[in-house]
Amino acid sequence: MISFRQMILGRTPGHTDMSETHAGQGKVVVNRSMSLDGFIAGPDHEMDWAIDFFTEDPFPEIMAATGAMLIGRRTHEVAKRMSHEDRDYDGGPVFVMTHQPPDEPDPGVTFLTGDLAEAVATARAVAGGKNLEILGADLASQCLQRGLVDDVLVYVLPVLMGDGVRFSTSGLGRIDLEPFDNVQSGPVTMLRFHVRK
Repeated sequence: MISFRQMILGRTPGHTDMSETHAGQGKVVVNRSMSLDGFIAGPDHEMDWAIDFFTEDPFPEIMAATGAMLIGRRTHEVAKRMSHEDRDYDGGPVFVMTHQPPDEPDPGVTFLTGDLAEAVATARAVAGGKNLEILGADLASQCLQRGLVDDVLVYVLPVLMGDGVRFSTSGLGRIDLEPFDNVQSGPVTMLRFHVRK
């Protein structure tokens, strides 16, 4: 069984398949779980509704291909609140993009401020040639707008939320994607897209 924190952050223990990296430099991948009606979190940013669909590791190759994570501050705070017992990320350094770093350090987390492209480059440099995952609606939208994302990965869950935090922010604009993979494992359907540049 995978932990809630691993599921929220798109990280699950797995194998060492590097098939999703290219030329020793991993991709920048927006990774998220989403309800069928397009919500990645509930009205109060809760994400516990998704745990029922991840009782085991449906796609171990995703975690194996990931070397680091760049997370929005709100997503980081929600995940931290929801899983007090599991503070470890299995498989790579964790970076949190924020305007205001916390007063108290957060073990195992590096807080980044400043230019978004520099933050992506910093996190990507320590990913060991593996993928950098981007988590958080606002952060992902900013990265997509700036042309910093290579792929989008979505775990579509068989539930309608009706309200909550949408997949992307309203100011994102049009981003063209090219589908390259879709796989179902139990109730979870994984969709993968290249970002057309």
